[in-house]
Amino acid sequence: MEAENHTELSEFLLLGLSGALELQPVLFGLFPSMYLVTMLGNLLIILAVSSDSHLHTPMYFFLSNLSFVDICFISTTVPKMLMNIQAWSKDISYVGCLTQVYFLMMFAGMDNFPLTVMAYDRFVAICHPLYYMIIMNPRLCGLLVLASWFITFLVSLIHILLMKRLAFSTGTEIPHFFCELAQVLKVARSNTLLNNIILYVATALLGVFPVAGILFSYSQIVPSLMRMSSTEGKYKAFSTCGSHLCVVSLFYGTGLGVYLSSAVTHSSQSSSMASVMYTMVTPMLNPFIYSLRNKDVKGALGKLLSRAASCLLWGTTSELRGCYRCLKQM
Repeated sequence: MEAENHTELSEFLLLGLSGALELQPVLFGLFPSMYLVTMLGNLLIILAVSSDSHLHTPMYFFLSNLSFVDICFISTTVPKMLMNIQAWSKDISYVGCLTQVYFLMMFAGMDNFPLTVMAYDRFVAICHPLYYMIIMNPRLCGLLVLASWFITFLVSLIHILLMKRLAFSTGTEIPHFFCELAQVLKVARSNTLLNNIILYVATALLGVFPVAGILFSYSQIVPSLMRMSSTEGKYKAFSTCGSHLCVVSLFYGTGLGVYLSSAVTHSSQSSSMASVMYTMVTPMLNPFIYSLRNKDVKGALGKLLSRAASCLLWGTTSELRGCYRCLKQM
C-alpha cells in the first residue's frame, strides 16, 4: 500500500491528444502557432486599451483583464504540452500536476467573472445611462476584479487541499494533454466523493450563477435597445453587445461541449479534442472578435500599430530604445 500513497508518487503520465507518432510533428507545428497568435492578440488588446484614453472606461478595463486572464490560461497548459511533444515524453511531476490543476481552475473561474461583469456594465450603460458613471465608478470596478481573484483563489485552493489527501498508483496515466481536475479524480485510488461534491458546487458558483447574471442582464438590455430612437446609438450598443455575446457563446459553448463529450461518449480522445476548444481556440479568437466587431478597439489598434511602425521605420537608435515610452504617450 505504501507504493500507492500520494506522498511516494513522483509523476503522472499525460497520454496527450493522440498516440500516433506521425501526428506529433503536426501538433508541434500547429499549437505553437496558436499559442503565439493568442499571446500577440491579447497583448495588443491590453496595449490598445492602456494607450488610448478613449478606452479608459469600465467596459474596456474588464476587457483588458479578460485578455490578461486568457494569456495566463493558455500558458498553463500549452508550454508543458509542447515540451512533452518535443522530448517524446509524457511525464508531469506530482507537484507540477497539482500546480496545473490549481491555475487552470483559477483562470477558468476568472474567465467567468469578467464576462459576467461586462454584461452588467452593458446593462447599466444601456438601461440606466444617467447613473452609469455613478454606479460603475473606478472603485467599484477595482473591487469587482479583486473580489473575482479572491473567490477563484479560494475555490482553487480548496480543490488542491482536497486533492492532496488522495492516493494514486505509481505511473498513473491521465487520458488528457493536461491535468484536468475531473480526469485526475477519475484515476485516484481513494474515495473522491467529497472532491466531486465540491467540484459540482464550484461549477454551480463559477458557472451557473454567472450565466444566470448574463441572461438577466440581456433580458433587460434587449427591450431597452428596441426602444432606442437614435440609430447611431443603437448601432454602437449592438456592436458592443454583439462582441460580448459572441465571446460568451464561444466560452460557455465550448465548455458545455467538453462536458457533453465527457458525459455522453466516455471517450478520452473526444474529451481531449473538445478541451482544445476552450483552452486554446477560445482565448485565441477573443481578441479577433473584439477587434473586428468593435469600432473603438479597431481604431485604437490602428493607431497603436501605425505609431509602432513609425517608431520602427523612421526612428533613430535612441528613439527605438524609447519606443515603448512613445507608445504610452499616445
